[in-house]
Amino acid sequence: MGRRSLVIDTDTASDDAIALLLAVREPDVDVRAVTVVAGNVPIDLAVRNAIVTLDISGGADIPVHAGRDRPISRPLDTAQFVHGEDGMGGATLPEPSRAADSTDAVGVLVDIAANEPGVHDLVTLGPLSNIAEALGRDPLLLTKFGHTYLMAGSPDGVGNVESLGEYNVWADPEAATAVFAAPGVKTMIGWNISRKYTVMTTDEQAQLSLVGPLGKFAVDINGDVEQYCLATGLAGFDLPDPVAMAVALDDSIITEATDECLVVGLDGPTRGCTIPDRRFGRPAPNIRVLWSVDEVAFKRRLFDACRD
Repeated sequence: MGRRSLVIDTDTASDDAIALLLAVREPDVDVRAVTVVAGNVPIDLAVRNAIVTLDISGGADIPVHAGRDRPISRPLDTAQFVHGEDGMGGATLPEPSRAADSTDAVGVLVDIAANEPGVHDLVTLGPLSNIAEALGRDPLLLTKFGHTYLMAGSPDGVGNVESLGEYNVWADPEAATAVFAAPGVKTMIGWNISRKYTVMTTDEQAQLSLVGPLGKFAVDINGDVEQYCLATGLAGFDLPDPVAMAVALDDSIITEATDECLVVGLDGPTRGCTIPDRRFGRPAPNIRVLWSVDEVAFKRRLFDACRD
């Protein structure tokens, strides 16, 4: 298999940073561009965190483009209560080596799709606001990427913001609705996968910190996330964006998936839900939904990427 190329859309906080690290450290993968959207943190912090992470991971030459600073039709509600005010758990980090490229992220997505069709896969790690705006300019956008991998949703109905809502969908449900409905081959890696197969226990964190500076970086930036996760019943911090990236890098870690027609909740107690519609006569499936992955293979990839 030849080299692959990714375009990554991120609202860079602690788990996004590890996902970027996985992509940059993968020997047979190139990262064509990183586009940034507001979500976990405001856009300026998300850009800063992306650049710092790329600098640390060996991707200082990868273009970074700032995109939307708010959802399509709602105010921005960040997840700083999970990731810390800076999105990186208050860890001591170097200054970024540069500013973002002057070209707007949404325009970059449209241009890459139009000028380099079929060359890249798209991986989304945050609210889908940039992608939805790009679809407004080119409704066939996702058909021009080989595959779109989405860290989004919680199809088993267990939310992490509301009772049913997963943050990336909850933050901009109108954008998620547009993206799920758009033509193109898509895979959704939801929070159901993260909370079941990626939790890093105290012992695993200690082991990861010892494999090298990147391992310590991965643990340090998740300090605030761990406190939030422990308070909400997990045994350590979980890694939603890294497992989505791991699937994009090697989908052989998938152990169960189904093709579904997803319904997105927009308001009230169902805001941000992503529930399969399995009625007789329902619309055709619009996305592949993951139900389980190989936890050992995922964590092996994480440790290998962080190793000196």
